[in-house]
Amino acid sequence: MRLTRASSYALHAVAFMAAQKQNRPIASHLIAKAKGIPEKFLLKVLKPLVSARVLHSIKGPNGGYRLAKASSEISMLDVVEAVDGPIRGLAPLAQAEGDGPLDRKLEKICDQTADQLRKQLEKVRISALVGRS
Repeated sequence: MRLTRASSYALHAVAFMAAQKQNRPIASHLIAKAKGIPEKFLLKVLKPLVSARVLHSIKGPNGGYRLAKASSEISMLDVVEAVDGPIRGLAPLAQAEGDGPLDRKLEKICDQTADQLRKQLEKVRISALVGRS
């Protein structure tokens, strides 16, 4: 598996928030600076996390982002799929006729692999990534 840059930044940002002593809003520029993430890109990554209810966005001068629930209730799968969309197994179909049975087998193997990956990512909690198991 390979994380996209977006999902990697999202995981770093969420883990950074989880590592804070209190669940207060943290300004995006502070997260960006602390994690070395370009702020404009970080904002694009945080938006789907708010939509997926992984984060809350708080407006105003003391606003920012904070976890929407305990870090022990947020999985890597929640973060990755919020940013990148559902994990699916896709096998490109062959161009030659008569490869239907092979294509179906390849598709089945890719689907099974995606299911295993989803189950594994669901087991990993953000709290475990920051040492708060």
